[in-house]
Amino acid sequence: MRGFLTLARGIVLLLTVAFPVAAAERDGPDWRQETPAAAWRPRDSAGELVHAGRMWLLGGWFTSQEAPPRDVWSSADGRAWRLETREAPWIHSDLPMTLSFSGRMWLMGGWYNGRLSGHSAGNSVWSSTDGRMWKQETAAAAWSPRLAAGAVVFKGRMWILGGTENYYFGTDADLRNDVWSSADGRAWRLETAQAGWSPRAYHQAVVLGDRIYVLGGGNYVPTYHARNDVWSSVDGVNWRRETGAAAWAPRLWFSAVAYRDRLWVLGGWSKDPSIDYSDVWTSEDGREWERLTAGVIWKGRHEQSAYVFEDRLWVAGGHARPLSGEVWSLHVPEDFFARGR
Repeated sequence: MRGFLTLARGIVLLLTVAFPVAAAERDGPDWRQETPAAAWRPRDSAGELVHAGRMWLLGGWFTSQEAPPRDVWSSADGRAWRLETREAPWIHSDLPMTLSFSGRMWLMGGWYNGRLSGHSAGNSVWSSTDGRMWKQETAAAAWSPRLAAGAVVFKGRMWILGGTENYYFGTDADLRNDVWSSADGRAWRLETAQAGWSPRAYHQAVVLGDRIYVLGGGNYVPTYHARNDVWSSVDGVNWRRETGAAAWAPRLWFSAVAYRDRLWVLGGWSKDPSIDYSDVWTSEDGREWERLTAGVIWKGRHEQSAYVFEDRLWVAGGHARPLSGEVWSLHVPEDFFARGR
């Protein structure tokens, strides 16, 4: 979250006690702190993906007074992180869209701040097999420059859903609800210019089963509004509202993943009052949600990175007042929901 929290930002780490209890020794959800301080500088708004047996962290945000970082890190265990490159060739690395697709990592769009040295949204598309050498697939994709869009891999294509064309200086007119897809990152097809869900940014898109889900989001400035609706589609064109008001509070800058054949919503932020959430919610269908109350021990945060990797759900970094360099992971037994807790 920018503006309201500028003075609260820093790089002081909250050191907490690790919980090295093996998942096999637990009969319920097992949150574990993998490290209180990863090798990368604490940040939020980074790109994240799983590729080639490792978790990857790309770019992000430090402060509004400096350009976004262009470093790339990877890890096979969440504890030891390897610097792949200190300065990748892309510059729009704040709130980019990132995916693993067709044997490559992809970074698309994003924001270049700042308030002191100019600003812009991007619509370039970059790919890499190793995180060190990057290829620009196109300098200007068919979709307009944007950040904070939903991004998924679905039916053998990459998809971009919604987002905003401006960050600090925009209005609701900069929000989008268009949907685009591509098989190669260069040629993009407009699937719909106006999806059934309202124009938005800072939302999440997740694939579960044979459907794409779009969850929450809204806008930050100049007029804040946040949603907790959930929509789904089998083709990216025709959308069905699963709920207009999920059990979790309306929010921006949260994480969402598919894990254990369910949707998951983690953390995020809302305004008036300003709240960083530490809650975790899950659903089989996007309509009925339940809160996972057992064992959630990380501090409330927003714009953290989230992964599903090695049969665990992971949370890394984010803005926890101050910025965090922590990495946490969660194991949920396969039969946990079937046995009704």
